[in-house]
Amino acid sequence: MALLETVHLSHLPQSTPVHIALYRDIKNASFLKEQLISGNVDFQYAFIDASVILSRQHIFAAVFRAVHDYLNGRLRSHNVHSEIVFSLSPTNNITESFRRFGITDATKDLLVVKVSTTPEITHDSVAEHLAQHVEGTLAPFNDEILGSISDLAKIRKTYKIPQPPAKSVDNKAVSSHIQKDFEASIIGAIALRGAT
Repeated sequence: MALLETVHLSHLPQSTPVHIALYRDIKNASFLKEQLISGNVDFQYAFIDASVILSRQHIFAAVFRAVHDYLNGRLRSHNVHSEIVFSLSPTNNITESFRRFGITDATKDLLVVKVSTTPEITHDSVAEHLAQHVEGTLAPFNDEILGSISDLAKIRKTYKIPQPPAKSVDNKAVSSHIQKDFEASIIGAIALRGAT
């Protein structure tokens, strides 16, 4: 399970590593969703539909916000994992955030995030549990794969980001610049949600 990545986010304690895996062609999305809904503590993960994630930075921004809120006792949802899904939302509507970003029965590409909130949650324990319960193909968690999965129209609509002029998409350098602006707008929306 070498494709499970463990990261330590800047400005967060080393004692809270984050484990992230990207699965393609999920076969048991409804089972995983049911485990979350039933409150099965063995399935306390952030199960995110990967089609609404633009990049690694996009998910890292939400994870940082959720873990920071967790460490400071400011969670607005049940646990740090549901807070990650909520943190992806540009609005304060928790139910809407789960509908837009969480796993559904139709999810085909799944991003799984687990925060080590206790010493027992390790890279190996997460890898073993996911290997037993997630039916899908592990893929590298990188911007290239995420870019091939991302539903840009859905992401633009969710974050209310206007479509760039069609002529600029032809130029690869300009297109890359637009992509970075798109990502910055999303991260800004995550950072500013509820700040007013």
